[in-house]
Amino acid sequence: MFARGLLAAVTSLGLVGGALAADLDAVKKKKAPEVVPVKEMPFFLFADTQVSYRYQFPAAEPGVQVLKANGQFENRGIPKQIYNISHADAWAYGTNFFSLDILKSSSQDPSGTTNVPGGFFQGTEGATEAYGLYRGTLSLNALSGTKAFTIPGLIKDVSLAYGFDANSKNTAFGPKKRDVVGGLAFSVDVPAGFLNVSVHAYKEWNRNGFNLQPNRDVSFNTVPEFEIVYNFPLAFTGLPLSLAGFNNIVLPKGRGVQDVTAFAFNPKTGLEFLSRTNLVLDVGKLVYDQPNKVDVFVGFQYWLNKFGNRETANFKGTEEKSFLAGVAFHIF
Repeated sequence: MFARGLLAAVTSLGLVGGALAADLDAVKKKKAPEVVPVKEMPFFLFADTQVSYRYQFPAAEPGVQVLKANGQFENRGIPKQIYNISHADAWAYGTNFFSLDILKSSSQDPSGTTNVPGGFFQGTEGATEAYGLYRGTLSLNALSGTKAFTIPGLIKDVSLAYGFDANSKNTAFGPKKRDVVGGLAFSVDVPAGFLNVSVHAYKEWNRNGFNLQPNRDVSFNTVPEFEIVYNFPLAFTGLPLSLAGFNNIVLPKGRGVQDVTAFAFNPKTGLEFLSRTNLVLDVGKLVYDQPNKVDVFVGFQYWLNKFGNRETANFKGTEEKSFLAGVAFHIF
């Protein structure tokens, strides 16, 4: 306080006398406090990118079936090799998640097309599918700057939720699924890990290569869709184990076409339920004490009315019960 008052007096009065000059010199010689730069907050509060490989056996595909000796149809098991790249991040106002699967079927699910003279071609190699997915959220607590959307012990936050799916597969059916979702996501208050429940409006467009033009491009009804995503550490095991997975429910979405002449290849869809649960071991943490570097996992997938297709006596492959195992590398 003294030094600042002295400098003010010198400035205002123009005093240059010996005593005041000495005081000024002393003040000038004092070392000014160092300015500590403010560390900028990173844009992403959390970010993780990983690549993975998994083997799934036996998968199923609607219409891929075998005829038994007794005249009944049943699912034809299809082993698949699946390569994935995914990214998840969190920032000040929400989250982002992106995943891309490249699925390579065995020869039981052959490639093919209906875009050739004669209308149909089926190869001897297994089909390849690309399936991409994006989900994003915007936190209502963060947007409002309040805790108005928190219910202690029950809900940590409520978010605006949105996203899309897109796929393509080189089979005779030739699917080109496109869908958009929008709604609310609820972050459940759990003791460890996370549990998110989303309620969406769901709109899908697709392609059916068995339809005659102009009915190959189909558009389904907008329906409710529900998603549950979770990850729980299993600390009681004494190992870096976790249980991770998701559940997805899409209500019946109609036929996708209005032309009654195309109903034969477009029956009414059913309620679709997809569930996958993985037991994940953090090998990097276990072996090298380097967490979130390398994971191995085993799991089970159940899919009822796959892509909305309902099973009939002559149409199988719509219910999938399969095991999977794989490895994931966290690269960023």
